[in-house]
Amino acid sequence: MSTSSASRRETSGGATRQSVWILALLALAQLVYALDLNIVFVALPEIGSDLGFPGQTQQLVVSAYVVFAGGFLLFGGRAADLLGRRRMFVLALALYAASSLAGGLAGSPAVIIVARAIQGIGGALLLPSTLSLISTLFEEGPRRNRALAVWGGAGASGLTLGALLGGVLTESFGWPAVFYVNVPIAGLIALAALFVIPRDPARGERRAFDLPGSLSVTAGATLLVFALVEGPELGWGSPLVIGALVVAVLVLMVFAVVEARSADPLMPFRLFRNRSLTVGMAVTFLYMATFGVLPYFLTVLMHSVHGYSALETGLAFLIPSVAIAIGTQLGERFAGRFGTRTTLITGFAIGAIGTAGLALGFDADAGYGLLAPGLVVSGVGQGIVWTAMWIAAATGTAPEEQGVANGIASTALNIGNAIGLAVFTVLADIGTEGKTGAALRTATAEGEFLVVLLTAAGMAVGLLVTLALRRSDPTTIASTSTSEATATPASGSDDALLTR
Repeated sequence: MSTSSASRRETSGGATRQSVWILALLALAQLVYALDLNIVFVALPEIGSDLGFPGQTQQLVVSAYVVFAGGFLLFGGRAADLLGRRRMFVLALALYAASSLAGGLAGSPAVIIVARAIQGIGGALLLPSTLSLISTLFEEGPRRNRALAVWGGAGASGLTLGALLGGVLTESFGWPAVFYVNVPIAGLIALAALFVIPRDPARGERRAFDLPGSLSVTAGATLLVFALVEGPELGWGSPLVIGALVVAVLVLMVFAVVEARSADPLMPFRLFRNRSLTVGMAVTFLYMATFGVLPYFLTVLMHSVHGYSALETGLAFLIPSVAIAIGTQLGERFAGRFGTRTTLITGFAIGAIGTAGLALGFDADAGYGLLAPGLVVSGVGQGIVWTAMWIAAATGTAPEEQGVANGIASTALNIGNAIGLAVFTVLADIGTEGKTGAALRTATAEGEFLVVLLTAAGMAVGLLVTLALRRSDPTTIASTSTSEATATPASGSDDALLTR
């Protein structure tokens, strides 16, 4: 071994100093992405009051982010593969910082909605580039699983920490703080990435970007997510919603034709022959349609039913955040010892049981103490599934296509969230029309009780989908762990850090 290689000996847990710093940056970036999914929920009343938003349009502040994040993910994944993972990572964070500053300074509804839309585009570039950096800088097996656990802990906890941080910032500094907090964090991560993350390797073979495919899938996915997000607000019979759905289907059909005929497609259909990716995509969809919608309904329960302040609502999410973080670490350990399939089954089973118990706390007269046990058990299951599903989605795909593979799984994640919220919001609102005061609070809690039980049923469906994964051979897992424990990735490029 050379002197330079010796100087990069593993410090602990099989990681070099450089890889530790790289992983810290990628985890922080994922935390920023996840926080922004939910950080504005508890600030919406203050935003609406200050900027003159009518109550029924305040949801656009959330929707703008979700719509554009979901619509641009495949584009972002392919851009990471072709234009450079570090390059897209830094660009995405720069977009985050600039759009967050604009959002905090917004003096009108239009400005804040546009700022959130640009944040969403930044998220669509950030998530697949972050995942593909993990998939190429950390070789498949125990190293990648550990990296995904750390990254996953930041992301899964961020879904609930967003509500906590949003409440604390809104209560202490006003709603602009939920935007300003991103500016220094995203800026510093982007700057540090230029020094810590290896340069993108030179591309020997020049490949076409597939502009027709990029435009058609981005337009189709954006319109689809828009229709799903706005359907509950505008009504499913709204001409705008129906028109968006029809055009989305037509444009996505065009995308399928373009991809089938393209010599260098944006999304090669052969990737779906990889069962691990296909199941991982289905699991990410179900994850976000079930676990991913719970923070929204918990926020409504605490804020609208129990009358919690923004700060109290945020603090209520501290317990599930810790539980999720613990679950992500358990997910990594279970995956290394028992395999991804068993880990996903375990996570979904724990999550379904915990979420069914959580439903007991969805009562107008129930206190937080009745919610807490379900939040802990459901949170642990959520964390286990979060780590294992990304391991599944990244397994078996070539390094040069990790970006688009992760873009596919991430698109399923966002569409799952949009469909889950669209369907469950409608169900939760049944029986609330025309009611006010105590009657409205009771009806809201009863509707959400049904929804939480249905999400538990959805987790059971996720368990059944996971059965399609191949069983892992414990002997293979053990031998892989042993052989990879002695491997030390070199620095200098994505490909140099990848050991297959």
